[in-house]
Amino acid sequence: MPHAAKKGVSLNCPCQGEAVANKLGEMVAKNQSQRPGRDVRGGKGKNQAPYASKGARPGTRGRGAGKGFPKSGQRGDDQRKQPRRSGGQGGSWIEGRRAVVEALDAGMPLRKALIADSDGSLADIVRQLDEAGVPTERVPRSRLDSISSHGAHQGVVVQAAPFKYAELSDIIERAGEGDALVVLLDHVTDQGNLGAIVRSAEVVGAAGVIIAKARAAGVGVGTFKTSAGAVMHVPIAQVSNLATAIETLKEHGFWVGGSTEHAHDDVWSAPMGGRLCLVMGSEGSGISRLVREHCDFECKLPQRGRVESLNVAQAATVMCYEWLRRVSAGGSAEAAPAPYEAATPAEEISYMEDAAASRSIDWDL
Repeated sequence: MPHAAKKGVSLNCPCQGEAVANKLGEMVAKNQSQRPGRDVRGGKGKNQAPYASKGARPGTRGRGAGKGFPKSGQRGDDQRKQPRRSGGQGGSWIEGRRAVVEALDAGMPLRKALIADSDGSLADIVRQLDEAGVPTERVPRSRLDSISSHGAHQGVVVQAAPFKYAELSDIIERAGEGDALVVLLDHVTDQGNLGAIVRSAEVVGAAGVIIAKARAAGVGVGTFKTSAGAVMHVPIAQVSNLATAIETLKEHGFWVGGSTEHAHDDVWSAPMGGRLCLVMGSEGSGISRLVREHCDFECKLPQRGRVESLNVAQAATVMCYEWLRRVSAGGSAEAAPAPYEAATPAEEISYMEDAAASRSIDWDL
């Protein structure tokens, strides 16, 4: 007896063979209808676009309108929630009484102001807003809470026009030919830290602050708040390549010093005066390898306590003030004198007795 097919179907019978072929065809069609773009062997079906009936795969938004992917404006482009606060065409929200007054004093273009209901203590700020021609609107405090970055709006927020960043050339021009400080941030990601560093840079008279365009904090609500208005008084430049910006500063006479806990020398022995580009690293990983390779020297803050280190904003403040101390003492980039060593108690007593004798002071009284 000839070999038989499974389930007792003979392959030698034309009618039964045709039935089997039809059955297989139905199975193939059913499989392809359930998984478009795939055949029973697991390969791509002929002329089938992958994922055509399911929209774009996760993470493919913005790749363009290739085969099987949605065109711009179709599914995937409009489904993600937009950020509540933005520095784009809608402008940034500035919160807090002092920051709002700074914005008014600086002549910053403001689109509108939201004032908390039934808060009489804001009368003076409301008057200044009216005089500046800024439209005001009374709103519930809950609405201000929803706009605020950390709930410290103090009853007033204003919407500013999109922040206008400076060019690197603007900072170099502002630095002039003599002593100057430029602070370069290697992908600092927290707006609060950015604002605090900008505030310190402005206080010591820095020529400007340089930040990266990608993977770094920009000037937003948190920056305005923690800078206490300093972002409106010191140029902030966004650059695509930090290493290239460093080399440009070197061409204009700047020495580049990196602040890193991995340095061998401390800040007191580093050449922190003159024309200095101070590089501060990100909160998590510090200064990147590529940027460190472009630094002329590195230094760190000495410490005696058990805490690992200061955060980037605190460390930047110390470094900025060390630069200011050096240039105020004569504009030298030389290392600072050795730290003052306190006298021993016996030496202090001897000194006090000698001073008393010279002034005829009776220490027995």
